[in-house]
Amino acid sequence: MTIEQLYQLFIQHPSVQTDTRKLKQGDLFFALKGPNFNGNLFALQALELGAAYAIIDEPLDTTDARLITVSDSLATLQQLAKYHRQQFTIPFIAITGSNGKTTTKELVSTVLSSHYITYTTQGNLNNHIGVPLTILSVGKDAAMAVIEMGANHQKEIESYCSYTLPTHGIITNCGKAHLEGFGGIEGVRKGKGELFDYLRNNNGAAFIFNDYDYLQQMGTGIKDIYTYGTHNATITGSVSISEPFLEVSLTSGTHLSLIKTHLVGEYNLPNVLCAVAIGKHFNVPEEKIKSSIENYVPSNSRSQMVDKGTNKIILDAYNANPSSMKAAIENFAKLHATSKVLMLGAMMELGDESLKEHESIIQLIQQYTWKDVVLVGGDYEKLAHPFIYLNNSNEAREWFRQQHFDHTYLLIKGSRSMQMEKVLES
Repeated sequence: MTIEQLYQLFIQHPSVQTDTRKLKQGDLFFALKGPNFNGNLFALQALELGAAYAIIDEPLDTTDARLITVSDSLATLQQLAKYHRQQFTIPFIAITGSNGKTTTKELVSTVLSSHYITYTTQGNLNNHIGVPLTILSVGKDAAMAVIEMGANHQKEIESYCSYTLPTHGIITNCGKAHLEGFGGIEGVRKGKGELFDYLRNNNGAAFIFNDYDYLQQMGTGIKDIYTYGTHNATITGSVSISEPFLEVSLTSGTHLSLIKTHLVGEYNLPNVLCAVAIGKHFNVPEEKIKSSIENYVPSNSRSQMVDKGTNKIILDAYNANPSSMKAAIENFAKLHATSKVLMLGAMMELGDESLKEHESIIQLIQQYTWKDVVLVGGDYEKLAHPFIYLNNSNEAREWFRQQHFDHTYLLIKGSRSMQMEKVLES
């Protein structure tokens, strides 16, 4: 079956699923394979659950006409996504970066959807499966699409661009994330820069945070560049207040003067300015830009403020790398509170740099005064430090329960695999 023929089936059944547990009546089921799973084994079950067709890449002992055999189910999913993408002439905005890409995606899509029918990445579906699924979710009524791209090695962003075909792009920053896969900070810039490479070669446009010289350099040669930053940019702004929530003063490029967010941390300033810049570029009325950002409340363990009794908890536990960990600790240290507690999970995917980077975090922590510091798992166990060490988030949760904190601020952060949000489970 050709992609064109498969697309005709997709038009009749425009909902794609790769997990039988999430199947709805009439879905197309793609049987994907990984190190620990084989979707082909669930293809017949998918049909029984109501899938219209199942796309498989291993022969099954049946002649059911609803089974469509291809050479590679994942490649076919991506090819179908590209074919669907090619039916649109609307802006497809791709967002990547080491830190802040999900928050930026949420803010940008919130601003755009206040004025246009906008489709965007749901949750964290930003990998080789999530990106094509997001593209295939874009409806015929779409005026805008916002696609988040995560990556931990070279050529990954390049592959996403090959079927996303972005018209606009944002690299939030290039920090010390996934060093093991990228091979150092220069490797991070090269890998993330694959988005700008695509835009440069295809007459695309980039939105660039002008405070970072390296982003300016990475954007050289791109046809259209729109800038935001604290100075020397089309849209400029600065931190007005950052306690407890970030308030941004806008200083040029807009008639807006102040945006009061529900985000925690000065490090969210570029994310807010990016959303303003994109809103202005696409002619979203300024009052809609302001209200959509001000009404956005994070609920995804990213820069999220949680009240628990008399305590205030900054839950930033979706991910962590040396750059984001440093920013979070320094921001937390600035808060005016007499009782502050750090609960930090280990940082993953740092390769040979891991011990050094964890040691740097310990040295940073020691520059400030805290009520308590709890370090959880990973390489923290291998290093000498004066703080409480616990093996995992379950132990951290038990420790937290026993403290009976009152009128205390806590920062809870760690890599995804550490599951530090479990600390707050009752």
